[in-house]
Amino acid sequence: MAQKTFITDDFLLRTETARQLYHDYAASMPIVDYHCHLPPDQIADNRQFDNLTQIWLYGDHYKWRAMRTNGINERYCTGDADDFEKFEKWAETVPYTMRNPLYHWTHLELLRYFDVDILLNKDTAREIYDHCSGRLRSPDYSVQSLLKSMNVVVIGTTDDPTDSLEHHQRLQNDGFGIRVVPTFRPDKAMMPQNPAAFATYVTKLAQASGIDITDFAGYLTALENRYDFFEQLGCRASDHGLEQVYAEAITSDEAAELFATVLGGQSLDPEDVRRFQSFMLVWFGQQDHKRGWVQQYHLGALRNNNSRMLRDLGPDTGWDSIGDFSQAQSLSRLFDTLDSTDQLARTILYNLNPSDNEVFATMIGNFQDGSIPGKMQFGSGWWFLDQKDGMERQMNALSNMGLLSRFVGMLTDSRSFLSYPRHEYFRRILCNLIGQDIENGELPRDIPWLGQMVQAICYHNARDYFQFPTTAEPAASLLTTH
Repeated sequence: MAQKTFITDDFLLRTETARQLYHDYAASMPIVDYHCHLPPDQIADNRQFDNLTQIWLYGDHYKWRAMRTNGINERYCTGDADDFEKFEKWAETVPYTMRNPLYHWTHLELLRYFDVDILLNKDTAREIYDHCSGRLRSPDYSVQSLLKSMNVVVIGTTDDPTDSLEHHQRLQNDGFGIRVVPTFRPDKAMMPQNPAAFATYVTKLAQASGIDITDFAGYLTALENRYDFFEQLGCRASDHGLEQVYAEAITSDEAAELFATVLGGQSLDPEDVRRFQSFMLVWFGQQDHKRGWVQQYHLGALRNNNSRMLRDLGPDTGWDSIGDFSQAQSLSRLFDTLDSTDQLARTILYNLNPSDNEVFATMIGNFQDGSIPGKMQFGSGWWFLDQKDGMERQMNALSNMGLLSRFVGMLTDSRSFLSYPRHEYFRRILCNLIGQDIENGELPRDIPWLGQMVQAICYHNARDYFQFPTTAEPAASLLTTH
């Protein structure tokens, strides 16, 4: 007989106060998923997945890393094995993921989406696969239905400036009940290391914007055109995924010379690459401030470590790790440059190296200006840190150095439509932290106030901070040619 899971109603809630805060205040709050990597075309198409492997294992490098570590051949991760064979190998791996967050996430997702309350292993693989795959083929398990079932009200996707955003426009015009908005991710626009690749990107930007780019001024005009287009489709944020930010001294004329050099096919030395990126980061920050957007910085990933597998499989297939980069001085210079002209937008910092927790938690305090609560944010535990210990350490650092009560809370940062129980996971951990402090006599037993604080962190703070509308009104007049 299959063994029942450990996911009880009071999972992770170790005190009566924690249970009260979660069940009475946190559990029912809507979800504002302000940063993720869900494919908007699949949302607009209301995709129906054929089986559990397609929705759960395709593209999930978290699971692939665990399977490889468990001795599973690549054929069952990214190779040509059939879908059940891949799922069966994942099921074999699950018992070996004890104390890895994958063990919690796996069983939470099976329970919340499919009412599966038994442990996944090799013996239960076929039963669970058939049950979940059968449900996925029913109309109630289309992509849009799955999102609605999790009480999601806003989704912020991640999009390059050259993207057409046609799927966002479809979603808004179709009146989908969840607001799906783009996020401006211009990293490729500041990466001149490979002149040929950069020239190709400039050409793509020119086509998307309808602006002939012959010089640096035209380049910035084309990017600003895309900012305007994104804004018309509800964009409220930009995002950068970098090893670290750069804040070297450079004038606009010098940046223009570097741009011309690269478009002429010549490579820049590493110092000039950093200078060009420094100019662009300041310019992007000014554009974000001008529009009242939030700027996000995901910092510290050391990507594509395995050159052989990068060559065979490409990026984002599970070969990245935590990097050890110096962050404080360049962050300070960048923010001070923007703040000195009162052009520092609302900002969220995410670190991948846990040793940067206190650095980031104190850095945001340097630039809080009293204009809005929590203008500068230390973001939730990200990637390798979005697990119990990582989230607790992030919230403890934020509590010690700033105001947890003004925190904008959790996001999925995921490509999976089954990842929304991560919000539940976060909420349980949050309530357990506060509940334990109350039980220890370190906080007053003011449940109405602390319950309101929990609800703010789970929902209200993010909604208000990003200024998201929480319903999907039809799109206003939209540019149709770019």
